Amino acid sequence: MAARSLEIGPAGKRTARTIENLRTERGLAQRELAARVTALGRPMSNTMLSRIERAQRRCDIDDLLALAQALRVSARTLLQDSATG
Repeated sequence: MAARSLEIGPAGKRTARTIENLRTERGLAQRELAARVTALGRPMSNTMLSRIERAQRRCDIDDLLALAQALRVSARTLLQDSATG
């Protein structure tokens, strides 16, 4: 059986951009957002966050929920086409 591709699809890429956009709009460094996520009980390094934002690492549902909480937005906001509307 062939290994399944881990390529990030269009929704994952949009979500990655939205996470980065919201983080920068809030003036947070990657290490600061990663620390917030970790404090919420979902361990995340700034390297992990960087890879999520560059769509080089999948953002699973637990990551998504913790990131949304740390950014003080709904998970739905992270899944929408644009962080600004």
